[in-house]
Amino acid sequence: MSTKPGSTHIRHLRDLARYRFKLTCMITGEKNRAQNCLTVSNLKLDDVFSDVFGKSSRSITEYMLAHPGEIFDVAPFVDSRCKTPMEEIQAAVDGAISPEQANKLRQCLNHIDESEKHLEEIEREILRLSDKYQAALDLIRTVPGFDKNPMTAIQILSEIGGDMSVFPSAKHLVSWAGCCPRNDQSNKRIKSTRISRAGNYIKPILVQVANGLLRSKKHPEITGRYKRIKSHRGHKKAIIAICRMLLTAIWHILSDLKPYTAEGFLESRPVNKAKVLTTSQALNLLKQRGYTIKDDIVPAMN
Repeated sequence: MSTKPGSTHIRHLRDLARYRFKLTCMITGEKNRAQNCLTVSNLKLDDVFSDVFGKSSRSITEYMLAHPGEIFDVAPFVDSRCKTPMEEIQAAVDGAISPEQANKLRQCLNHIDESEKHLEEIEREILRLSDKYQAALDLIRTVPGFDKNPMTAIQILSEIGGDMSVFPSAKHLVSWAGCCPRNDQSNKRIKSTRISRAGNYIKPILVQVANGLLRSKKHPEITGRYKRIKSHRGHKKAIIAICRMLLTAIWHILSDLKPYTAEGFLESRPVNKAKVLTTSQALNLLKQRGYTIKDDIVPAMN
């Protein structure tokens, strides 16, 4: 079975993965609307619960909708594993929801429940279709950030396919995904270095994975590259650089059919003899990148 992006099977998988992406965005939008209903009603559940739509918070919300204006004890609705003091939770529900906001909140919650059930059905179908590409998915999951959620690897595979022969090099894949600067210059004058608008579905996934990897200490090749670029280019360009790094790794492992290793990124780069700096120039460059220059401390002789 061909795994090129244009094949019928991978195209069907890509359509379902994109539909799942849009459905997830729609659920997030409905949750924001429901959260707004609680906020304007002075119900601060987001201050005491990490997930406003979790089991404990949802039970409290349902009781308030069924018994509007009633003062009640929240203890029976809170899970025993909740670490927030009961007094703070009780104070968080010290508000009143109007009939209009209650009706809007009920509609949002019903829509969320229906959408999540539909999302589960879509994910089951996606997992069924992705069985044919298990070998390629296993390789992608060796890349940092793609091993936790199986849907993340499937979304990447559905967009790029499993056959890297359609991309002559990793740079072609990066350009196709819209993770490289545009070539926008005229008469040696560079007009813009912004990334292109390509990759509307693959780029958000890569950015999400890259941001998650910054909190991990298991992959110094990624955090080190991010810190080097951020020091003089800023957070956004550093994140896009990590996205290029991840895509390059995916292209190589699918081309060579070998799992991800960090050795290639941790190898020392050869010295470019064409770039020569004086001592003062080198010190100024280090200062611009955020380094503090100190004199060597000579240990005292006894």
